[in-house]
Amino acid sequence: MEREVKFSLVFRDMWQSAGKYQPRVDQLVKVAPAIIRMGCFDRVETNGGGFEQVNLLYGENPNKSVRAWTKPFHEAGIQTHMLDRALNGLRMSPCPKDLRKLFYKVKKAQGTDITRIFCGLNDPRNVIPSIQYAKEAGMIAQASLCITYSPLHTVQYYVDLAKQFIDAGADEICLKDMAGIGRPVSLGQIVKGIKQYKKDIVIQYHSHAGPGFNMASILEVAEAGCDYIDTGMAPLSWGTGHADIIAVQEMLKDAGFKVKEINMEAYMEVRTQIQEMCDDFLGYYIPALNHVNNSLLVKPGLPGGMMGSLMTDLEENLKSLNKWKVKNGQPELSTDQLLVKLFDEVAYVWPKVGYPCLVTPFSQYVKNLALMNVIQMEKGKARWSMIADNIWDMILGKSGRLPGPVADELVQMAKEQGREFEKGDPQSYYPDDLEDYKKKMQEKGWELGEDLEELFEYSMHPSQYEAYKSGKAKADFEADLAERKAKKNAPAAGTLPKSIKVNVGGQTYEVNISYDNNVPAATSAPSAAPAVAAGEGEDILAPLEGKFYRVKDAQETPKNVGDEVKAGDTLGYIEAMKTYNAIRADFDGVLTAVLVNSGDSVEEDDPILKVARKA
Repeated sequence: MEREVKFSLVFRDMWQSAGKYQPRVDQLVKVAPAIIRMGCFDRVETNGGGFEQVNLLYGENPNKSVRAWTKPFHEAGIQTHMLDRALNGLRMSPCPKDLRKLFYKVKKAQGTDITRIFCGLNDPRNVIPSIQYAKEAGMIAQASLCITYSPLHTVQYYVDLAKQFIDAGADEICLKDMAGIGRPVSLGQIVKGIKQYKKDIVIQYHSHAGPGFNMASILEVAEAGCDYIDTGMAPLSWGTGHADIIAVQEMLKDAGFKVKEINMEAYMEVRTQIQEMCDDFLGYYIPALNHVNNSLLVKPGLPGGMMGSLMTDLEENLKSLNKWKVKNGQPELSTDQLLVKLFDEVAYVWPKVGYPCLVTPFSQYVKNLALMNVIQMEKGKARWSMIADNIWDMILGKSGRLPGPVADELVQMAKEQGREFEKGDPQSYYPDDLEDYKKKMQEKGWELGEDLEELFEYSMHPSQYEAYKSGKAKADFEADLAERKAKKNAPAAGTLPKSIKVNVGGQTYEVNISYDNNVPAATSAPSAAPAVAAGEGEDILAPLEGKFYRVKDAQETPKNVGDEVKAGDTLGYIEAMKTYNAIRADFDGVLTAVLVNSGDSVEEDDPILKVARKA
């Protein structure tokens, strides 16, 4: 009897691998019936990872979105699954234990059946508690092996890791080949080794098309006993995305597997709706290069899910860098030149920081570190001159155990800065804080939400949630989208518009539009509380482009005007490329002014604070 292989549509990851944003809830609900009518999917990835945070960024409630989006699949008997970052929950930074436990209760109540738990360090201390919390909440716990290619990440390494997860109660195993650089034969050997240990364990394979291995890998893992294959579909398949369901289905059918047929009329309907979503607004955040397979990705091993946002972020980094180069009489770089420099630096940095698997958040940490190195070196500064605190946390072991040793030069830097390497349970460094957030919500008069889902969202994404609640997130997004549309649809040169007006919630904002490297100050919604008036003292400049925040979580108390500061004190943060970069005082003094509002976009070298030196 022919063996059946089933399919999952990774709808969430399709969008995250293509660009920066995800569909609105009305678009998701509209496309769901057509996905169901395709008839070939037993599972659909509906949420998790960066998907829900993105809702906040353009002003939509992610909890309402998840409930509405999972409902039609439940009614059709199709399982829904989400991506889960273990110690980090749905965000880039580690979560307290009380938030992690609430996470699974909320997602189960909202309609998510399966949670795909992964840790970019493959540290069982991060994954196993999540297996237990998920099962306690009634979810199916799928533990992931984050696949990469290095001298440390052997077939036996992965088989032994799977055994630990199975022994700890994992219901399923996922081979999460997030960069698509797993070598096909080795992947087949991993699946075979797991099935030899536990014959009936369900195995699901997730891969990305970019480097060019994944069709061969899909066939190898299927031959070795894999049960489910993740697929995408046009116009978001291939490139930095996933193999298209049509090609995968035909390949496995020809290989003798039992597979479900595809209703092509429904396929074309889904494809049409996806294109309409792109035309509406999502396509403005999908760089053309993300549609192209690129074997250069084999060397840096960056994940497909990160490439969507990376190319969009890279545009802004390149603008900022070239602006500096023009100012200093240096030739500008092209996108391709910066990209090759970045890929080469990632390959250099990765072993230096202990070979973490390049998946969220560690892929961003390694990429950000590499990009900061490139930018600083292009400006004549030293490598390693800007390392964000959460990247240090990874290097020091506060996020989990690195697979390999840290380079001596970074060990010495840590010692010089008074930083200590940690060996304890990663969870122990992040105390419970749900009660703090509950108190803050009550003080603000905010509802805790059905099944405490709003408390969960605020605790998981505090700065983004506050921007969502104030309307600032929506205003910023609408302004950015208007600028992108104006540029794309602009008339002939010489008549390009200099500004455009957008209306958000009855409030009109004028948005300045930049062309080439002439970047005006970013426009954003006015805050209820204006920035403090400028005082005496020296300007503290933004070290890079991003969004300014005075604190990054509820555990911190912001520095206020009049407060004394010591050299090394944290004065605020620049959030860029999903990491918070601390702004520290260079000298003892008094904070005399906060020149921008929390959440405002700033450019490199913008004055953001003033500190008067002590006499």
